[in-house]
Amino acid sequence: MNEQLIFINIQLFASDEKTEKPTPRRRRESREKGQVFQSREINSAILLVLAFYTLKRSGSYIYENIAVYFKKVYTEYLIMDDLLEGANLWNFITEAFMILAKTVAPILGVVLATGLIISYAQVGFLFTVKTLQPSFNKLNPINGFKRLFSLHAVMELFKSIAKICIVGYVAYTYIKEEIDKIVLLLDMDIFEITAYISNLLINIAIRMGTVLIVLGAVDYFFQWRQHEKRLMMTKEEVKEEFKQTEGNPQIKSRIRQKQRQISMRRMMAEIPKADVVITNPTHYAVALKYDISIASAPVVVAKGQDYIALRIKEIARENNVEIVENKPLARSLYDSTDIGETIPPELFQAVAEVLAFVYNLKNKAI
Repeated sequence: MNEQLIFINIQLFASDEKTEKPTPRRRRESREKGQVFQSREINSAILLVLAFYTLKRSGSYIYENIAVYFKKVYTEYLIMDDLLEGANLWNFITEAFMILAKTVAPILGVVLATGLIISYAQVGFLFTVKTLQPSFNKLNPINGFKRLFSLHAVMELFKSIAKICIVGYVAYTYIKEEIDKIVLLLDMDIFEITAYISNLLINIAIRMGTVLIVLGAVDYFFQWRQHEKRLMMTKEEVKEEFKQTEGNPQIKSRIRQKQRQISMRRMMAEIPKADVVITNPTHYAVALKYDISIASAPVVVAKGQDYIALRIKEIARENNVEIVENKPLARSLYDSTDIGETIPPELFQAVAEVLAFVYNLKNKAI
């Protein structure tokens, strides 16, 4: 029976579906590219309502300024024989611009301040020139047709039609409520008619804008969902980003291994300088050095467990460093003190006894 090996590349089964939430780095890079979440629908709606509301509140102020100016035009400027001369013409034009600025300033001020506040609330402070860089994909007619007939374009068309129908219905219902008053315009003078129609149009605009704010809130949620969906990542993208930010795990493991080896060699090189090695005797070994010029208490220069403990004792024997067996002291020193630290005060008495014993042995040997 012939057996045939079949090799299958399991990467072919990897899914390109974006199932992972965007990482902070993904969000930061998207923001740096200018790809931020923002609903322009709610911006426009709020600005529309506030602009017409400000116009309604400042209507008398605007009317008074314009009326005063035109009264001056008809009673002073138009009767001047030298109006077109330098100084008079300059005063006429300057005053016209001043009146225009005074009447438009309240509305422009509210619109500008509100626009900045709304944009900052949605996006925050963001300055980037990447959105100004030319993109040939935008000039590609094939991509243009794809965008034109995409699902997103159909949804935007549906939203626009629905918005027009809803706003039109709101305007229709308000005019229907005012139809009896509109008939009475026939008995009003020109000033009353102008005031009523202006007030009617402003009220219609405010109502329409209020409805647009509600629709904008819905669009805000829709845009947020779309933005989050665009930022979603595949499992492979998350893994690749982790490698880029945290480094390759295998390389980091090798670096840590090298660091441990260097640290171990440095520790072993300090054992010959030790005064004593206190052991468990087989599981723990702690090497101590006492030098009053370096520290006021004995310092742990090496410690280890199992194989490392055996290696510490071997080096100690090779360099004639005394080895003292004291199970509780060895365990206490191992658990409470790191390499390079002085021993804790509660172990001073026990270590002092061991060092006294070691120094006594050395004196006898001498």
